[in-house]
Amino acid sequence: MRFKRNGSYTLNRKSKTKPNGKKVPAEEKKHYMEPEYTKVRVMDFDLKDLVALPTKEIDLNEWLASNTTTFFNLINLQYSTISEFCTGDTCQAMTACNTIYYWYDERGKKTKCTAPQYVDLVMTFVQKLVTDEDIFPTKYGKDFPNSFESLVKKVCRYLFHVLAHIYWAHFKETVALELQGHLNTLYAHFIVFVREFNLVEPKETCIMDDLSEVLCAPLPPHTHNHVTER
Repeated sequence: MRFKRNGSYTLNRKSKTKPNGKKVPAEEKKHYMEPEYTKVRVMDFDLKDLVALPTKEIDLNEWLASNTTTFFNLINLQYSTISEFCTGDTCQAMTACNTIYYWYDERGKKTKCTAPQYVDLVMTFVQKLVTDEDIFPTKYGKDFPNSFESLVKKVCRYLFHVLAHIYWAHFKETVALELQGHLNTLYAHFIVFVREFNLVEPKETCIMDDLSEVLCAPLPPHTHNHVTER
């Protein structure tokens, strides 16, 4: 069974990588952790049910492919809403919390990129993968490669870096655009998905654990705060 690989909610808007553990200058206040922002979501649903493999008759790799492609499209779209604010001057390194991410090319060469350069490398790499019929097959009867799971893990690690950077460096712009509900919903959905299928190691996502625990916990009924986008 083949799924249509696209997004489930939309925005309305006018090689290898790894953290090196290097501290960035003085950690700023995490505005995204303030309750007035964390309670804002686009919609309310059981995320565990949403990401779980629907039935045993559905191939696991097909489910991973469908969701990974969807997350790539949605995270790329979310980043595009703040891309004009993410420049070589404002974001001279790809940072998130206390981590700087470096890009490693296919030969293992380490490069320090500006954030927009890093994101472009990520999106170009992922776009090439998800449109490759030999890796993400869409035709019935075509098998997934043996390396498929490891490639999905790499993609999800990259996409996590992009989400973390948006929160860390561009949350104020996201709030100004009234898109924090979309970002929170997308982030929570993504984190529950990668946890469900062990796609990103906890040591990679731990820099955002405080936010993950808040956003992945169900909201009490009286605190639901839906947002209406422009």
